[in-house]
Amino acid sequence: MSLESVRQFFAEHAPDIDIIEMSQSTATVEMAARVHGVAPGQIAKTLSLKVKDEVVLIVTRGDARLDNRKLKAALGAKARMLSVDEVVNWTGHPVGGVCPFGLENPLRVYCDESLRRFDEVLPAAGAVHSAVRITPQRMAELTQAQWIDVCEAI
Repeated sequence: MSLESVRQFFAEHAPDIDIIEMSQSTATVEMAARVHGVAPGQIAKTLSLKVKDEVVLIVTRGDARLDNRKLKAALGAKARMLSVDEVVNWTGHPVGGVCPFGLENPLRVYCDESLRRFDEVLPAAGAVHSAVRITPQRMAELTQAQWIDVCEAI
């Protein structure tokens, strides 16, 4: 169902973007980079976090790590990663297929500044074998994301 919600999202908001479906899993950054023939940094990973009473998504480059100090400063509180069950319940997407598109619930989306280094990134598309090719700016526009700097320097 998750892939279908992403398919519907793009049909309504960006019909020019095609979902890429692969026969092999792209559930991890390394797997996705290998399958799509790109550097790991070009894989846009979506992290699901709880900050105070709010669940938020942060999209970062695939080889980046969150900097807890920057994250707390940007979001105003300490954040914790959601459990697998919480991720599915909040996003509607399975872990490994989480993306900021076609969400089960409306969630605030943030994009890390590190994504701007790429002309094109590949976030998942609601399943562990799907992705889209998109510019970081267009992804932020489509998801109404706010740009923040919350990752360690690479």
